[in-house]
Amino acid sequence: MVSSGPAEVPAEESGRRLLQRRFTARLLPQLRLLVEECAAREGLCEPRRGEFVLAVDEIAGNAVEHAGGSGRLELRQVGDELECRISDAGPGFSEEVIPELLPGLDGATQGRGLWLARLVADRFAVTGGTPGTTGATGAVVTLSVRLR
Repeated sequence: MVSSGPAEVPAEESGRRLLQRRFTARLLPQLRLLVEECAAREGLCEPRRGEFVLAVDEIAGNAVEHAGGSGRLELRQVGDELECRISDAGPGFSEEVIPELLPGLDGATQGRGLWLARLVADRFAVTGGTPGTTGATGAVVTLSVRLR
């Protein structure tokens, strides 16, 4: 269940697109419901579905709070995985900022959502830049869980 180290991310063209949305804080509740519906339709069972939706919500909330108030979500089925890619145009960050221990236990005051997302994902990666742009700031967080 826990991913360790950098993960290979499938090529952007692979997979079947299930959902693509731009979002702001006002749209986060609707986004959660859409992700939940897609995950259920693709066969992701509880409790993994709830964990996945929570992780996606944490990352989307971070994009709103720390990266300019909006972001873009793309949900796809890639092989036997449900993959979510969230991008933003904020200042960017790297996986090194994610605490190894539960934030609060190691003195960190931030990073709980990222820590949780990395914990529940079967595959997790943070890359810089916004897809389709050149020289842009921002981050792309990709997390996936196995469907079977």
